[in-house]
Amino acid sequence: MSHAHIGYGYDLHALIPANGAGGLMVGGICVSSRVRAKAHSDGDVLLHALCDALLGAAGLGDIGEHFPDTDPAWQDIDSAVLVEKCIALLNQHNWQVVNVDTIVHLEKPLLGEHKSKIRARLASLLEVGESAVNIKATRGEQLDAVGRGQAIAAQVVCLLQDVKGQDLNTPLKTQTNPRD
Repeated sequence: MSHAHIGYGYDLHALIPANGAGGLMVGGICVSSRVRAKAHSDGDVLLHALCDALLGAAGLGDIGEHFPDTDPAWQDIDSAVLVEKCIALLNQHNWQVVNVDTIVHLEKPLLGEHKSKIRARLASLLEVGESAVNIKATRGEQLDAVGRGQAIAAQVVCLLQDVKGQDLNTPLKTQTNPRD
């Protein structure tokens, strides 16, 4: 019988003027914005929270242990690379993602029109079907740093399944979802 583990991840970054720097990275998608996250990497809070959830569920520490912001190697890195490295680490330890549920906390820009692209990007990075990924977005309603437009935060919960002894190239048998 296989085992399942749950992981939780959270990240928060200050927002600063984009000054033509491209936009705000959320879930591997560049969202047009007047602000960007202040960060050592590309500042993608959703992917950072995802890394922490994945690593935590597998008992493999946290994002800061694997990709410290004091290491110049991670300066300005695309956070999708960090997720790919986490997935490789999970595979080495016989873990496979079953599903993830996410929340992005951001006052502006609104993410509704970007959620399907973010969902598809996360599914691709995690090597799962889109029905195994849920994206939610909420505003801070002018309360706290998020609500005042000074920060962006993300929360992620994930479920991993131990696949020791199973062919990792074969997807796990799970309930059929008509959306896939």
